[in-house]
Formats: sequence, C-alpha cells, structure tokens
Amino acid sequence: MSYSPELLAPAGSLEKLKVAVLYGANAVYCGGQEFGLRTAAENFTNEELIEGVEFAHGHGSQVFVVLNGFLHDKDLVALPEFLFFLEKIKVDAVIVSDIGVVETVKKNTKLPIHLSTQASCLNIEAAKLWEEMGVRRVILGREASIADGALIKKHTNLEVELFIHGSMCMAYSGNCVISNYTQGRDSNRGGCAHSCRFEYELENESSKKKAYFMSSKDLNGLEHLDLFLESKIDSLKIEGRMKGHLYAATVAKSYSRAIKEWKKTGSISKETLNKSINELNKISHRLYTDTNLVEPSKEDSVFDEREQVDGDFVTVGFVEESIPGEFLVIDVKKAFHQGDSLELIPFIADEQVVKADQIFSLNLSEKVIKTNPGSLVKVPYSRAASRYSLIRRKVVNQSEVQ
Repeated sequence: MSYSPELLAPAGSLEKLKVAVLYGANAVYCGGQEFGLRTAAENFTNEELIEGVEFAHGHGSQVFVVLNGFLHDKDLVALPEFLFFLEKIKVDAVIVSDIGVVETVKKNTKLPIHLSTQASCLNIEAAKLWEEMGVRRVILGREASIADGALIKKHTNLEVELFIHGSMCMAYSGNCVISNYTQGRDSNRGGCAHSCRFEYELENESSKKKAYFMSSKDLNGLEHLDLFLESKIDSLKIEGRMKGHLYAATVAKSYSRAIKEWKKTGSISKETLNKSINELNKISHRLYTDTNLVEPSKEDSVFDEREQVDGDFVTVGFVEESIPGEFLVIDVKKAFHQGDSLELIPFIADEQVVKADQIFSLNLSEKVIKTNPGSLVKVPYSRAASRYSLIRRKVVNQSEVQ
C-alpha cells in the first residue's frame, strides 16, 4: 500500500473537532469525561462523542479517544463500560499510557491501541515490547527525533506517530510531578497546572535571579515536513486540545496544504512553505523551535520570557449558513462592528476579505452597528464561504487575544 501520511489534530470540543476535520485533519484525538490527561479541557459527553464520530467518519476522518491517565484500581472498575461504549460507536482507536489500561482494553474489546507519548517510548526495544503487548501504534516521546521514528518503523511492524507542532513539555513525557509539588495536582492523572511555565528564583552563593528556566518554546516542524514524509512517519501530531478554534483551523490548514502539495508533486514549494509559515506566525504562540526533530534540543529551546507572542487575529464567528448571491449567516463569538474588515478562512483556498459594510439581524428587520457574542447576524456574501468556515479580524488591542 502506498504511503499516505495522517495529519492528526486536537479536538478539545465538538466544535473544534468539526473545525479540525474541515480544515484538513484526516484524524482527530479527543477525550471523554474521565480517564484522560486534560481534565481542564471541555472534553466530550457520550452524546458529543457519538456526534463527533459520525461527523468525522462522514468526512473521511478518524477519531481516537485518549485514555492516557495513569489509573488506579478503582478507576479500572469503571473503565470497561466506557470501552464498550467506544467500541459500539466505532471509535477508531484509543490512546493509552498505562500497562493496566492496555490489558483492560485487550480483555474487553477489539479496539486498536495507540501508545501515548506519556509512556516515553524512545527506542526500538521498547517499541518491540509494546508491539508484543498488542499495541498497534507508538506515539514517540517528544525526546525522539524523526530519524528515531524511521528506525522504529524499519525494525517493527508498528505505526509511528510523532509530534510536529504545538506546546512542549520540559520533562520526559509521563514523568513530571512538578504540579504535584507546587499545586497538589497530579499531572499524570489529568491535573497538570503547567508549573514549568512559572517564574522561579534561582540562587547560588554569588547571585540571585528570576527566570522561566523550565519553560519550552513551542514546536514548529513545518520546515522539516519533507523529512517527516520522506521517512514515512505514519502520523504527524498537532498538540493543543485546550487551544482555540482559530489555532485548530490555522495549524490544520497550514500543514494539510503542504502535505497535499507533497503528495501531488513529491515536493513542497517555497511559496507554499512561506504561506504556511506566515499563517502559523499569526496565531498566539511562544517562540518557535524544532526541538529534537533533527538534533537534540539545547538551551536555546528554553522560553525564558513571561509572555507568548500574541496573535494578530481573533475569531469573531463561524459561517452558520451561506445563501449564494445574498448573504452569510454568522454565529458571533466575539463582537465586531459595522465597517470592520473581516477575513474569511476557507477550508482550502486563500483567505478572503469580507467587508462588514452592512450587518443585519437574522430577520433583516434592523441594521446592526455592533454585534453581540452568541447572536446570529447576516453579512455580505462571499462565494468562498461554507458552513463552519471561520471568520477572523485583526486585533484592535492585545487584550482581545484568547
């Protein structure tokens, strides 16, 4: 079978799942109400999981559910019922880090098992052991390189997944207990407080200084995308279940556009690369680094600053309906005004300017000068619009950035 790379995007909510799929992700990962590592995320109810799987499958994408917390015996009692449910709704795989959970999944279902990055799989022998235990795919620790991934593919029958974009952890994945110490929250059971992002005071005999010495820059592997593809890495993973809709859309579209060009032509043009880089620079992020993808990360991968790089744009809404030649119905998420210059983000084509010269209420009975979040309004039609297309505008002040 010919190589077909998977672009795997985060889905922190049902809306974000739909956004990620429509903007180019051919797989998404999400969490239920229990058993995962992002308890602060919105996460999915069972009803939302049903709708999310139906939506993704209807658009040719897969859904993986995270069960990557380190569980105690009392947790394992409740797990089989959830596994039966996931199998019934045809979830494509579960992402697991705990050996006991691996065994529980195998005993109760035929769900494919992907090994979470939390298990810190970094070498061929570890991968072989997990393969013997029934794992189908290994999500390598962030300490692994693209070359490491290629070697594991060569010496096993496993699928290999590597992170290509998003926030990084300063600790070996699955081995951080800083939040336990600073906040009394177990990072390995969904309680990570991101204590590594805090400012700490460093003191020795001769000096004292404050620093963010444990905070990492964000991963951006776009410029190494051709190496991922040449190495036939099965899945390219985007971090960010707790990030917003604009992040999900921008990152998925940027990488998807480059992957599609590579599949079509065998290379990625400088024009496409620059276009995607420019878009990734428009969203909020810490300074970018390629961390361990090619060479081991060094001290220049530390983000020793308080603030991240703020994005240039905010999401103001979604296209709820497109009436050809007439108007767009917008589900407003953040206020905008009559006369504002908005940008529509099509799923594939380049961004389009939509001038909000006229804004009307839904029944066209009154003009709207300033929209209210949660309302539906009508703005001028754009032929590039589709349902769920995002609308953004340039920020007026940085307090608007989510």
